[in-house]
Amino acid sequence: MFKLTDNQEIGKELRMVVVDTIKELMAENERVVALDADLGGASGWTTLQGASKERFINVGIAEANMVGVAAGLSLANYVPFIHTFGPFATRRVFDQMFISGGYAGNTINVYGSDPGFAAGPNGGTHTTWEDVALMRMIPNSVICDAADEVQMEWLIRTFSTMQGVHYVRGNRKAVHKVYEPGSTFELGKGNLLQEGTDILLVAAGQLVFETLQLAQRLADEGHSVAVIDMFTIKPLDKELLLAQAKDKKLVVTIENHSITGGLGSATAETLAEAGVAVPLKRIGVDERFGQVGTPDFLQEEFGLTTNKIYERLQDVL
Repeated sequence: MFKLTDNQEIGKELRMVVVDTIKELMAENERVVALDADLGGASGWTTLQGASKERFINVGIAEANMVGVAAGLSLANYVPFIHTFGPFATRRVFDQMFISGGYAGNTINVYGSDPGFAAGPNGGTHTTWEDVALMRMIPNSVICDAADEVQMEWLIRTFSTMQGVHYVRGNRKAVHKVYEPGSTFELGKGNLLQEGTDILLVAAGQLVFETLQLAQRLADEGHSVAVIDMFTIKPLDKELLLAQAKDKKLVVTIENHSITGGLGSATAETLAEAGVAVPLKRIGVDERFGQVGTPDFLQEEFGLTTNKIYERLQDVL
């Protein structure tokens, strides 16, 4: 069971969490294979060569080919993990992921790094506000957004035991700790981090930390705030969402993604189809491309810091 931390420490770099977990999986299972699209230095995946030279493949700057190779390895009963930046792991290779992965029934475990504002100085070409939206379109895909290192490790291990197309997005660098070490989760089930009667905040990924800060600020103003970490965006925990949205005055979704096609859209669809009449505010990026800047600057620029999210809520509060 998960347990929240009581501090605001910065954890281990998520890229090294992924690498170290895959190393352990390689030692436990000789069928686990890792592929990278010439980002081994940026991702840390070149260190996997030390674990097994035969089971680490640098395909070069050929992301679509990487997906095809992973699909072939799946057909040969291997368990492939692939990595590249989020836009190249989804947008650039969408047809291969859809056909060679989903349609063909193969297993491809994908780590799409530096989503949204985490792209930093790599700029607009390397920014993805649409990766979740794209991956949601693949039938039976699983899509997750890791809140911190503990959740990321658990997700990588869990993906290794499953069949199908699985996508996890997350910063390469370190993020704030949310969960205590040893916490476990349930795929497809959101985590109710705190209960409340007035406002429901639904967040995923790196912004779970900011959402907890926002909840405290709203509580200080007299609001009773519930918070869900909806780390599995697909399949969405509709049961928890509907139960917590009932009788609320406001539901707010918070994501490092476009408000079109991501967590906000999935939440809106669920509430509308169930006939739940509650005001909904989607916090994310709306009709914008990425740009160059530090991650901190970009988080501020796109209105995704705690203060900016609070300001964006004033019209509905």
